[in-house]
Formats: sequence, C-alpha cells, structure tokens
Amino acid sequence: MFDPALDISRLDAIIKETITAIEVSKDQIYAIAEGAREEYRRLEAKMGKIQREVAAVIQKVDYLGRQEQKDRRRLVEISKDFKRYTEEDIRSAYDAAKNTQVELALHQEREKLLRQQRDDLERNLRNLEQTAHRAEGLVSQVGVVMDYLGGSLKGFSLMLKGVQQREQLAVGIIRAQEDERGRVAREIHDGPAQSLTNLVFRVELCEKLLSNGSLGDLQAELGELKELIKGSIQEVRKIVFALRPMALDDLGLIPALRRYLEGLGEKEKLRVDLVPLGNEIRLPSNVEIGVFRIIQEALHNVVKHARVTRAKVTISYGCKQLLISIKDEGVGFDPREVENRSKRGKHYGLISMRERAELLGGGIEIKSGPGEGTRIILAIPIIEKEEGKPLDANPHSIG
Repeated sequence: MFDPALDISRLDAIIKETITAIEVSKDQIYAIAEGAREEYRRLEAKMGKIQREVAAVIQKVDYLGRQEQKDRRRLVEISKDFKRYTEEDIRSAYDAAKNTQVELALHQEREKLLRQQRDDLERNLRNLEQTAHRAEGLVSQVGVVMDYLGGSLKGFSLMLKGVQQREQLAVGIIRAQEDERGRVAREIHDGPAQSLTNLVFRVELCEKLLSNGSLGDLQAELGELKELIKGSIQEVRKIVFALRPMALDDLGLIPALRRYLEGLGEKEKLRVDLVPLGNEIRLPSNVEIGVFRIIQEALHNVVKHARVTRAKVTISYGCKQLLISIKDEGVGFDPREVENRSKRGKHYGLISMRERAELLGGGIEIKSGPGEGTRIILAIPIIEKEEGKPLDANPHSIG
C-alpha cells in the first residue's frame, strides 16, 4: 500500500545521505590536495638543501682525491730513497696518507647517501605533484556535482530540512573531520619514518667513524646528530599541533590560540595581537575547533597575501554570540573579485571559512579593498544551556 509519509521520509534520508557523502568526500579530497601541496613545499625546500650539500660534498671529494694522489706521490718518493728522510718524516707522510684515505672514504659514503636522498626526494616530489593535481581536479568536479544537486534538490531540501536537522548534520561533519585529523596526528606521532631516515644515515656515519678510530670527527658528528634529533622531535610536535591542537581540548580556545600565535610568530615572523573581551567560557568542542580553524585559515591568508608583519585578532564573548575580528593593514583585495574566482574553483581557503561558519550556525563577512587592509568578521551563536538551541548570529552586529 502506498504511504506518502513513508516515501517522504525515505526520500529525505536518501537526499541527506547523498549530499552528506559528497560534502564529506569534497572535504577529504580538499584536505588531500592541501596536504600534498604543503608536503610538496616542504620537500622542495629540503631538496634545495640536499642539493647544496651534494655540491659541497662533491667539491670536498674532488679535493680529497687530489690530496690522496699527492700523498701517494709523496710516499713513492720516500720509498725510493729512505736514507734522505728521517723516521719522523716517513711516519708523518704515512699518517697523512692514511688520514686522507679515511676522510675521502667518509665523504664518498656521505656523497652516496646524499645522492640517494636526493633521488628519493625527486620521486616523492613527482608523486606529490601528481596527487595534488588529481585531487584539485576532483574538488572542481565534486563542486560541479554539488551545484547540480543543490539546484535539483532545492525544493526537497527546503521542505524536509529543519533547523535541528541542519545542526546535527553540521556537528556530525565537523566531528568526522576532526576525528580523522586526530587519527592522522597519532599515526604521524607514533611512526614518522620519513623524519628518521636521515638519522639512520648519520648513525651509520658515526659507526664508520668509530671503527676508523676518528674520535674527534665522531664527537663532532654526534653533536650534530643530537641537534638533528632535537629538530626532528620539534618538527613532529609542530605537525601534531597543526593537525590537532591538544591545548584546545585541555585548556580552551584562547590558550590554544596563544600557543599557535607564538609558533606563527617564530615561523612566519607575523606578530598577532590577541585581544579577548568579556568573560571567557568553554564552548562545545566542535565550536572551538571550528573557530580555531577559521582563525588559522584567515592568518594563513595574511601571511601569504597581506605583506604585513602584524595583525590583530579580537574575540568577544557575549551573552548570545561569539564575535571574532581578524584585522590587518595589508595590501587588501576586492572581495567581489575573490568571490567570483571562488565560484570558479579557486581560493579554497575562503570557501572553507564560509562553510565552517555556516556549519556552526553563524556567518562571516569580509571587508577589504585594494590598499585598505582586510577585516574578517565572524559571528557564531552561543548555545543556551537551558534550551540547547543556538541563538541568532549576525556578523553585521559587530560593526
């Protein structure tokens, strides 16, 4: 028997599952593209460093090769007429030749290891570039699909969606995203094999120095190895924090932002003044992580485009909503032009910020102009504990 209510319910479920699956897939593909590009830039910088090291070690090997030939000629000359040289001269010549041979062997081994690293990096760079291109193409294609479905199913969405359903969907998507980030962070933290590769090479070099009795060189190499380990640990911690700032769960939004801004100042030389206003309160986890990511993306744009060394973030805790302002005095841009380019599949950062704000039930406004700096205004409703409902958020109320 035909049951209209049952059919509407089934259709509602199908629409939700379809749109949710596509949106989640789009976010995941976008994250892959962004991660591949970020890893490509990191490996590209590392490649430049290794290439310089290869050039330096080749130059050193050439020099030591010439020195070894010179030492050999010296030994031949001494062997032809021992009577002309003292025992000290003979011993000194043999020691010099031996030391040159040992140093040459070590540098040849280092050259071999560096060349291997360089070749591995070249392969990784090619693979990452292909991954990024494919992911970016998929993001564009998924965007077209979403536009089509949004138009085709608009009537059904308006009829079947309610405020509470949209909230549940938003929370589910954000939690799924952050659960995935947490999982990846733990995996990187437990076994960052890429970061340990160079440490293995340096340990092998230390073993060769020890077996050759070059204690002075060994001590110096161990010192460099220690610093390298410290740097690797610091790098892993930064990666883990970027994926999931643990301070956000433990301490809250403001302390986590302070820690992030300290790192941003050290890495990017951007000084950000953080100004909290009102009585700071702990918000739901999905709200705090959503706001954190929006601020993070906004400051990333400041570093990349604004051409300034200072910015200001103001966070105001009100009774009904959380108001955030991210301001810089940089070169600015035309928001309309950027919005049009965003519709053509560019400026994913701005799209991500708007989507996060909307998923949290809030709104975002961008005020900018060429030569006028930029101000991003974000308003997120604060959940009432008594009713459990979001209050109205209007970004224009910030002024």
